[in-house]
Amino acid sequence: GHLRYLAADERGGRRTGSPGNAAAREYLLAEFRRLGLEAPGGTHTQGVEFVGRRDSVTYRGVNLLGLVRGTTNPDRYIVVTAHYDHVGVGQADARGDSIYNGADDNASGTAALLALAAYFRAHPPANSILFAALDAEEMGLQGARALVASPPVPLEAIVVNVNMDMVGRNAQGELYVAGTYHYPFLKPYVERVAARSGVKVLLGHDRPDLPPGDDWTGASDHGAFHRAGIPFLYFGVEDHPDYHKPSDEIEGIDPVFYARAVATVLDAVRELDANLTAVAAARRAAGAR
Repeated sequence: GHLRYLAADERGGRRTGSPGNAAAREYLLAEFRRLGLEAPGGTHTQGVEFVGRRDSVTYRGVNLLGLVRGTTNPDRYIVVTAHYDHVGVGQADARGDSIYNGADDNASGTAALLALAAYFRAHPPANSILFAALDAEEMGLQGARALVASPPVPLEAIVVNVNMDMVGRNAQGELYVAGTYHYPFLKPYVERVAARSGVKVLLGHDRPDLPPGDDWTGASDHGAFHRAGIPFLYFGVEDHPDYHKPSDEIEGIDPVFYARAVATVLDAVRELDANLTAVAAARRAAGAR
């Protein structure tokens, strides 16, 4: 239901600064409040101001932030992210459709973020989890950059970032996890999750020696965390024929794969939460922030 709302034609492709983006933001904000997510620093919103790389226009976006406080280590954080913006309205395709709905990219990850937030509200984690629906990813990870530059919690208290971007469909039933090349101490946890997942979980797309476009290290919002020295796990699928096209619509989402992919990400966050002391120790030993 969340995905259907976000990817509807009425949202107009959710481009940062557009009325459709604002409508999506208000919808998500209402969900954050309905779920009872804590407002870190007293507010669920964080302004994102930047100059467009292609048009030199000043844009104003908004990140949405909600916190579930940990029961054992409330001052230690996992940050779960997904971007809710997309590319808006553009050139029409052969069908005459010019709305880039972004059902998989990234209404799928945003709706998944709400599902994870609902789960952890009902099943409180040991460590605090900050849920961030980020704006302006499509314009250069601007929301993630703003979050890392001015975090609502101490940056040094963020142990790991889990990012979702395109988790709604894959013809081969494959879900990739990037990040373990840079942070190999995360690999055992991912392998445990992969062994019990309902989808085929593959590790990769994170090596600098890959052909252009195949290294996803900086391809989505986790890139801003990585540049700040914060370990990440990025869950996503390989590009499909509807990527960044008006045909990326709700009808293309595979409900069975999507549900299993979201369950896999949930399992990964639970695994990290249960082992965050060991993850933090391994991170320190590896020389990360």
